[in-house]
Parts: sequence; structure tokens; C-alpha cells
Amino acid sequence: MKPILVIASVVQEVSLLIRNMSCERVTDRGFPEVYTCRAGQRPIVIATSGIGKANAASITASLIMQWQPELVINTGCAGAYPEAGLKIGDLALAVSEIFGDEGVMTPSGWQGLEHIGIPMLEIKGERYFNEIPLSFSVAEKAGQLAVALDLPLRRGRFLTVSTCSGTEQRGRELCDRYSAPLCENMEGAAVALVALQHGVDCLEVRGVSNLVEDRDLSRWDIPFAVEQSQRFILKFLEGY
Repeated sequence: MKPILVIASVVQEVSLLIRNMSCERVTDRGFPEVYTCRAGQRPIVIATSGIGKANAASITASLIMQWQPELVINTGCAGAYPEAGLKIGDLALAVSEIFGDEGVMTPSGWQGLEHIGIPMLEIKGERYFNEIPLSFSVAEKAGQLAVALDLPLRRGRFLTVSTCSGTEQRGRELCDRYSAPLCENMEGAAVALVALQHGVDCLEVRGVSNLVEDRDLSRWDIPFAVEQSQRFILKFLEGY
């Protein structure tokens, strides 16, 4: 049975999983933070990548090649755009991930990779520019679980950025540019791209830690957000 790979940027985003599943740290694979355990008969690999797209792509690719997983689950926290109607602690489920920074600034404004004419990935006759799809069937299963558990979960498009939006104005700008994505993060599109390159299904679930507004850390709740997302993933793994 192939494993499921769970990946997050920092250990805080997977620490509850590691404790609750009695995971053991792997010390012979050359990675700083990799743990293994089981959900029933299914092997589970839990790893951290570090912050940002470069780290996420590199570690995800290496882990996929070493472990050959059936599914990659990307998790952590996210900042929700106010237009999405999400609250702190709510769950967001990605139907696709968007590379928010890749493109060109022209005299008439910012344009994405389609304007340049170079896709992020071309595979099986399909060209993927800024937007990368995630597995529909796995997202359906996760969505049904949230309904059964009566959890506040919204499905939609996520945005991956290199510079987090620390002002309300910047958040509104990105929301308008990308037709109202739910939330933003710094790794998701890279993980989704690498999974697609390797033909591995990808699921992304994040807990909302803050709203995208003028930056005020006193209004954030990262511990609550990552606890909510991990508790959901525990239930998902139990029934997968």
C-alpha cells in the first residue's frame, strides 16, 4: 500500500498529527523533519519543507521520489481575503492553486504567464500557466467529510505569494486581479505543481489564522488555525 505524504512549511503545522499518530522521526533519509506512522494499514509520511515556494518545491519533489506516495496533503495556515467570508479557525479547501507573482509588469499593468506565452508546466497536451488544479475526487471526499462533521469549510481557489499581503489595499488588489480567491499562503502552488508533474493526487486544506487586512498580529490565531486543520486531516486519514 502506497503512503500518504503530509507536508507543511513548519513543524507547528503538523505537530498535533505527529503526537496523535505516535509518529517516529526518520533520521536516515537526509531530511531535517520527516516522520512516519500509520493510519490503519496505510503508511503516513509527515514532513516540513520550510517557508516559501522554493523550499516547498524542492522538498516535495525529493519526498515524492523517495516515498512514491499515492496522495500529497498540503496543510498549514492561511490568510483569508475578507471577501471570502471566512472567519479565524474556519477551514479552506483548495480546488486550484494560483502562482500569484509569476508574470510581467507592463505599462498597462500586471499580466500573468499566458501573456508571456510560457507555461509553468506542459504535460499530456495541457498547458498550465499561473493556475494549477488539485485533485477533484479527493477534494470531493474531503468536502463530504466536512459536511458529515458539520465543520465550517469553504472550497475555492487559493493564491500563493512570495510576499504576504500586509495591507487591506494589497489584499483587495489581489482579490480583484484573481477573481476572488479564498485565501493566500506561501507554498501551496509549488506543492500542487510538483504533485501534478509526478502524477500524484494533491489535497490542500488550511486553517484560517487571520484576515488579509492591515497587519495586526494581535488579531491572529495561528495555533487555533493549525489545530483545526490538523484535526480535520486526522479524521480524513482515518477514513481514507
